[in-house]
Formats: sequence, structure tokens, C-alpha cells
Amino acid sequence: MRLAGKVIIVTGSTTGIGKAIAVRCAAEGAKVLLHGLEKDWGEEVLASIGPQQAALHIGDLTREGTPQRLVDTALQTFGRLDALVNNAAWVVSSDITTTDSVFLRKVLEINTVAPYELIRSALPHLSNTRGSVLNIGSVNAWSGEPNLLAYSISKGALMTMTRNLGDSLHREYGVRVNQINPGWVLTETEIQRKKEHGLPENWYEALPRVYAPAGRILRPAEIAAAAVYWLADESGPISGQVVDLEQHPFIGRNPPKDTSTIK
Repeated sequence: MRLAGKVIIVTGSTTGIGKAIAVRCAAEGAKVLLHGLEKDWGEEVLASIGPQQAALHIGDLTREGTPQRLVDTALQTFGRLDALVNNAAWVVSSDITTTDSVFLRKVLEINTVAPYELIRSALPHLSNTRGSVLNIGSVNAWSGEPNLLAYSISKGALMTMTRNLGDSLHREYGVRVNQINPGWVLTETEIQRKKEHGLPENWYEALPRVYAPAGRILRPAEIAAAAVYWLADESGPISGQVVDLEQHPFIGRNPPKDTSTIK
């Protein structure tokens, strides 16, 4: 029980990586405040964990007051707050021709500003418990795929925020801030996105080794297992760190010269 007694908010936890983190946190003894936009999905996750260990808050994080309401719900339900996992994000395709300033601002509001506002709302209570923040970024933060321009910009900004606050909040408030950058993960949303791009139903069963040396991509539960370390006391005083979670070096890798021969 690595998280016994802790109360943790996990945003975007009705599906995908957030859901896996919430379920794993509960299994490790934490009480979890689930969050998302999909009430039916959220209620399914709540039922799987149980009302003794979890509660659900449905709300758009970009609407004024929602971050504070999320924090207030955790306090009213469980009496304290030990950690915040900023996982909710909009994974959306765009490039220079389709990313105007209005669209870019919307992506930034969801993926960067909302996590910032949640940290601000949670900070007084995390300071009381000497708690922690875990931001869920993306390997695309380093530069990003050509068709993920706005998303990559937002995750790069999140990474800078993590390093900045990881230093200042730890020094001034005793609150650690770290980030994990998942690579390609087989979430429900990713399965659907690739199908919408024209790939077959079972596209993830036969991936080129250049993209997946292991023959498969990461699973949400594997990201959740890594998240527990940063939320648990065993990570000690470590703060302001960003760790990539991918099965190959995202920067400086050496892909095969002829990828067509890779099976």
C-alpha cells in the first residue's frame, strides 16, 4: 500500500491513462477524486473502485471556477489533499496551415492553463500535507510530430512549467512538482483516432518495429505504475524532474536505414 492514507485528484480519469492512474492509486490505498467530462464513463470507473475510496466530479476545467470546485470537492469528501495529477488534455491534430491563433489558445487553455490553475487552487492544501503534483505530458513536448503542432506546443509549455514550479514550490511550500512524458500509449481514444485515420480495427496488432521495438505500444497500466513512484513518499525530495516513458530514445535515436524490412 504505497499510497495509503493519501487523497489524490486525477483529472481526465474517466478513460485512458487517467483512468489507469486512478485505479492504480486506489489499489495502492489512496482515496481518489475522479474527474472528466463523460458522466457515464466516470460512474463506471467510480463503481469499479467503490464509493468508499473514490468520488466523481464532472466539469470543464477551462470554465471559471472549475479548478477550485474540484479542489473543494476533494476536501469536502475526504478532508485533505495530498496530490494532484494533471492528466486531462486535448489530443488534437493540427499543423501550421490549420492552427490559427484562436485554435492555439484553446489548446493551451485546456492543456497548459487549466493545469496551472489547478495547481494554484490546490497549493495551500498541498502545502499543508507537503504533497506533490504530477503533470502528465508527452514526448511530443520536445518538438512533436508535424501533425501535432498545437498539442506539442502546449506540452512543451507544461514541461517548462513543471521545471519552474518544481523548484520554486518545493523551496517555498514544500510541494514537489514532477512530470512524466508518455510515448505512444494504447488508450481507448488512441484506438479510435487511428481508426478515424483509416487504419483497420486491429491496427495495433502489427506495428512496424521502427515505431514499436517491443512489437507493441505502451499500455495505460504501465504509465500508471510509473506514476505511483512520483506520488508516493519513496520518491523523497525529488522535484522539478521530467521523465520520458517510451520504448526507444525519442531524441537522438538511430532508426534502421530500411524500415521496410523490419517486422
